[in-house]
Amino acid sequence: MEKEKREAIIRLIKKEVVPAIGCTEPAAVSLAVAKATEMLGTVPEKITLSLSGNIIKNAMGVGIPGTGMIGLPIAVALGALVGKSEYGLEVLKDVDEVAVEAGRRYISENRISISHCEDAVSNLHIDVVAEGGGESARAVISGSHQNFIYLERNGAVLLDKGAVADSAEGGDDVVLDAATVYQFATETPVDDISFILEAKRLNLAAAELGLKGGYGHSLGAALNRGHGLIGDSPLEHIMSMTSAACDARMGGAPIAVMSNSGSGNQGITATMPVVSYATDINATEEQTVRALVLSHLTSIYIKQSLGRLSALCGCVVASTGASAALVYLMGGGFAQVCAAIKNMVANLTGMICDGAKPACSMKISSGVSTSVMSAMLAMNGTCVSSGEGIISDDIDKTIRNLTSIGREAMQETDKLVLRIMVDK
Repeated sequence: MEKEKREAIIRLIKKEVVPAIGCTEPAAVSLAVAKATEMLGTVPEKITLSLSGNIIKNAMGVGIPGTGMIGLPIAVALGALVGKSEYGLEVLKDVDEVAVEAGRRYISENRISISHCEDAVSNLHIDVVAEGGGESARAVISGSHQNFIYLERNGAVLLDKGAVADSAEGGDDVVLDAATVYQFATETPVDDISFILEAKRLNLAAAELGLKGGYGHSLGAALNRGHGLIGDSPLEHIMSMTSAACDARMGGAPIAVMSNSGSGNQGITATMPVVSYATDINATEEQTVRALVLSHLTSIYIKQSLGRLSALCGCVVASTGASAALVYLMGGGFAQVCAAIKNMVANLTGMICDGAKPACSMKISSGVSTSVMSAMLAMNGTCVSSGEGIISDDIDKTIRNLTSIGREAMQETDKLVLRIMVDK
């Protein structure tokens, strides 16, 4: 692979695999609020938000780290009170008990107004107007979680990129396909990609916290105990470690996880099955690094054509990357990786996203258990054929079949899911 392309892919991974505290949708809202507040220069007397449906859906039921509260109002209030835009998706890392109490008061004073922006070009769209002292500031994020497309203060436009559709920001500059992803992960000098071990460090810490119980539905802790049903096995380790990290994150633990393509749960799912299995088989550090890169870059590749937010659950994408990485750790090559991906697409396509919430750990557990099964079948020489369902002989066309269903065919499903959630 040419050096220029290799370096471009490294930049892409570093842009898409970043730390985030809490669910990335309310974090992105906090980020936009923090930016508008900074431009205003004072704590806003009023904050008005217009949000795309997927932002509302993914923020309704998720815990906000360090608050013991769920949903958008506290994320908005804290973004205004203690948020710092320079922190990116760790915008709320300065939250403490004093800030939470101030946030409660801010909410009680009815300073926050939230509406659904039904005509947003992107499924990820956040438009914030902050007002105070007779002045105003506006910040708009669209297309990806940290992508500011419009900034304005007192009517003076400071930034205007124009509307953007869904994409992995900056990712479209790097043309990926399955063969390129595999070649990069397996041939790039390991020193150039060892930075991916930070994903292991962060997400392993989240898993260890989740295993103690007390967050979300504590699925990871329940699986770890096994109740005599699963046993002490690599499959149990993969399921419990991955779901435990999600338990902690969705339950509002004040910790950072390493995200992938704007999703913390996707970052966890692309990381923890690889870390867990690599530990069980005593894989070398180089094998672990390459497997993690294969998993994360496969997920990035799939998201490039799916879009940031969709009706398709992100665990489908990330567990597909994890399955490819498990094949690599099992000693398989590119043919087996392709087989595992096809097996995943044949199974999990169609799993809906009904918002970020503690129960995401259950979907993640389903995804990673399927990733193990798909890898095992691939290593046994079994691959779902092109005569079955949406599978094509060509691996990249198979992936496009998956993403077109999530991006296009499930749009009405997405609208109905949001309507059901809002009307409860």
